[in-house]
Amino acid sequence: MKKLIFTLLAVCSATLLTAQSTIKLPVPDKKGGKPLMWCLNNRVSLRTFSSKKLTNQQLSNLLWAAFGVNRSDGKRTAPSARNWQEIMIYAAMEQGLYLYDAKKHELTQVSEKDMRPEIGGQAFHVKAPVDLIFVADLDKMNCKPEEKSFYAGADTGFISQNVYLFCASEGMSTVVCGYIDRNKLSKAMQLPDSKKIIFAQPVGFPE
Repeated sequence: MKKLIFTLLAVCSATLLTAQSTIKLPVPDKKGGKPLMWCLNNRVSLRTFSSKKLTNQQLSNLLWAAFGVNRSDGKRTAPSARNWQEIMIYAAMEQGLYLYDAKKHELTQVSEKDMRPEIGGQAFHVKAPVDLIFVADLDKMNCKPEEKSFYAGADTGFISQNVYLFCASEGMSTVVCGYIDRNKLSKAMQLPDSKKIIFAQPVGFPE
């Protein structure tokens, strides 16, 4: 009997851990938001953030707007060179580091550590509730080595602008950051050499 109880407790614990390690995002709201021209007029870089957290719905809408799947053929809300879709979006939050799976529209936890202090550069990274880290998977890019940084930078720029427009529509703060400690952050994230950090982009609400 004791053995059975122990087994059931172990199964329940494993199930709970799995549930916590994956954030099933709600369906993104594709009918909301401000008009495009209004968003372009109000797009701005803001470096002040309150401690207010995003809801799962807001997180869902943000990630889908950034680089979600918007067509039945698997293509995305931002273009990428030769449709490589090489840019991976990590979401650094207080509860850990998550990788966005656009096909499943969910976040998978890859570390329980709060990576925001590891980003370096500016102090506001720690205060923003969500810090997006854009990482290029160089193995997906079929081009000359010297061209990979160019294409990865351009593709990240498209995604970053989507984030800017979403934040303008939602009254949120964001700023794209190139001044980050890539070596320190790569080690903390345990990234292989084939994965290159491009930019970081904190997202939250203004103070």
